[in-house]
Amino acid sequence: MQSPVILAIESSCDETSASIAVGGKVLSNVVASQEVHAAYGGVVPELASRAHMENIIPVIEKSLAVANASLEKKLSWQHVNAIAFTEAPGLIGSLLVGAQFAKSLALAWNKPLIAVHHMQAHVLANLLQDPAPEFPFLCLTVSGGHTQLVLAHAPLHLEVIGETIDDAAGEAFDKAAKMLGLPYPGGPLIDRYAAEGNPKAFQFAQPQVAGLNFSFSGLKTSVLYFIRDHQATDSNFLENNMADICASLQYAIVSVLMRQLKRAVKETGVQRVCLAGGVSANRGLRAALIETGKKMKWQTFVPPFEYCTDNAGMIAITAHYKFLAKEFVGLDACPTARAGW
Repeated sequence: MQSPVILAIESSCDETSASIAVGGKVLSNVVASQEVHAAYGGVVPELASRAHMENIIPVIEKSLAVANASLEKKLSWQHVNAIAFTEAPGLIGSLLVGAQFAKSLALAWNKPLIAVHHMQAHVLANLLQDPAPEFPFLCLTVSGGHTQLVLAHAPLHLEVIGETIDDAAGEAFDKAAKMLGLPYPGGPLIDRYAAEGNPKAFQFAQPQVAGLNFSFSGLKTSVLYFIRDHQATDSNFLENNMADICASLQYAIVSVLMRQLKRAVKETGVQRVCLAGGVSANRGLRAALIETGKKMKWQTFVPPFEYCTDNAGMIAITAHYKFLAKEFVGLDACPTARAGW
């Protein structure tokens, strides 16, 4: 079989992205971000859908141009063997834009269609680094909407062995940032402030739950009461202590993640450990994984930053394995906002 050429589209939230992969090698990963949401303190679904409709054609066209820049023998749309799209989970309006566009191309070009689960793709983004982890490996997937521990047996055999029972770690970062008065998106700003602060300056709750699951709602409540109590006696408390607060908050969240990750390694015996998801771009989390890995003698893997946040490159690598397994869908495939594995 010749190396399959995959066109992949990602549109689950507020990033419009397209990628070209040949034989499992990502040649382009074009992402268009949406700045419009900053004024509202969060993603506005209707505005996200409209922006996707504006961005999708230019992004797809650029993905081919970028791919061809690295090739001697240029590709055309006729060379595409399959079209992949994000099916779930995400904002339903955003998902529909990517899905319907992918279906239109599949129908017009008479190409097979591949539906990809967004969280599965985050895990397989680890295969885009060099060296890539061998199977089996454990993956801590941390994003705005999900926090999961995944045991990856094979590219298309991923087992969720732990997940959040309430809020995701990324949600905890963003909501805490809002409480602190930081602009959206607040997670990266906490990371930036944390680099200059003392992680042991303040203590925040580190909820413990049974098994390999996570909980972060108690931590958010802890932050809320902490801010209320200190501002009652010092109106300038946040301004004067922002770096230490952010460092302590990040330390609490990362500590919960590392505690459960160590438990997962112990229970499974798998010592190849990966990060995935948008929050895996957090420098404190990345450093904690590397440091813990050295101490525990794990093999640790962290994807390049461009494959941490939502992107079509991760959709493309997942679609590559689905293409080889002939896992295609029909034009009646429907995206869903929430979907299990």
